[in-house]
Amino acid sequence: MKIGVPKEIKPQENRIGLTPDSVKTLVSEGHEVLVENNGGFEAGFENDQYIKAGAKIADTAADIFNDAEIIVKVKEPQKVEVDMIRENQIVYTYLHLAAAKELTKGLIKSKSINIAYETVTDDNGRLPLLAPMSAVAGRMSVQAGAHCLEKNQSGRGLLLGGAPGVTGGMKLFLQMNK
Repeated sequence: MKIGVPKEIKPQENRIGLTPDSVKTLVSEGHEVLVENNGGFEAGFENDQYIKAGAKIADTAADIFNDAEIIVKVKEPQKVEVDMIRENQIVYTYLHLAAAKELTKGLIKSKSINIAYETVTDDNGRLPLLAPMSAVAGRMSVQAGAHCLEKNQSGRGLLLGGAPGVTGGMKLFLQMNK
């Protein structure tokens, strides 16, 4: 199959649908992979890494949507992308359709085949594609909380680990926020 990986265009989204290692695996299984020019740059991947993994670099997202049988993304397609999706093209990404009426209508109108990462279950009913995202979010919550505690963020200026010579800093914080 011909698999296309466009650059994510949703604001503040820097990930890419496939890493060079994933591309290498797919190419070794006989698939052709197209990656949009500099599509992985914001995620820390260069075009050369994708080329070494066996991908071909496409100039534009339009080239990818036009040529690929499968589109692999991270976030839900934006309006300009929905307009490029073809009938029977497979789109594999997070969709979150419950809160996206226009996206849902657009995908239905395209007559594409859409697989939402957040709905894929394993034989035990677990969500193996959603679980890693939840683990990352859990770890990031501590970092985000620490950032919010900083004085310049209108926080209380407390350190999560406390400060030398100050007793009960975290205990005080937890009591104040019950």
